[in-house]
Amino acid sequence: MSSHASNRARVIPLRPVRTEPAGPARSAKPAESAQQAGPPGPAAKEPLWRDVVGDVLRRERLAQERTLKDVADAARISMPYLSELERGRKEASSEVLAAAAHALGLGLADLLALAHGQLLGLGLADLLALAHGQLAQPARPLRARTAPRPSEAQSRLSVVRLAA
Repeated sequence: MSSHASNRARVIPLRPVRTEPAGPARSAKPAESAQQAGPPGPAAKEPLWRDVVGDVLRRERLAQERTLKDVADAARISMPYLSELERGRKEASSEVLAAAAHALGLGLADLLALAHGQLLGLGLADLLALAHGQLAQPARPLRARTAPRPSEAQSRLSVVRLAA
């Protein structure tokens, strides 16, 4: 006896199909039901780490009025590779990040503090002051922005289990 798998793929819905209430409740407040029926807007995406670090490296290099060649030579990495790091095209190892930071007169902690400040939305002047230890009081409180936690219902809906 042989069994043949069907040519159709089995689709597993990730979100349940919404059913709208029928009757007078729907017609009583059409504006509210229209707002509830639509999916929520997309959450703001957090930037990639390589983009943030690359931007910090570039800002610091430009603030020091140094060329790519100068910093790449001091860090002992190639100029095209440093350019790719600054543009967020490459994910750097910790050794390369340390070399680039040291070539700019920064430590890894300084680089991390600058990246943190950028994620918090501090201005360029605050970022540079933070890098050089001159920022005593930030313009606004330092609070990390976190992504909203999904509700229990949402987290149950987004679980996908695959079995062989």
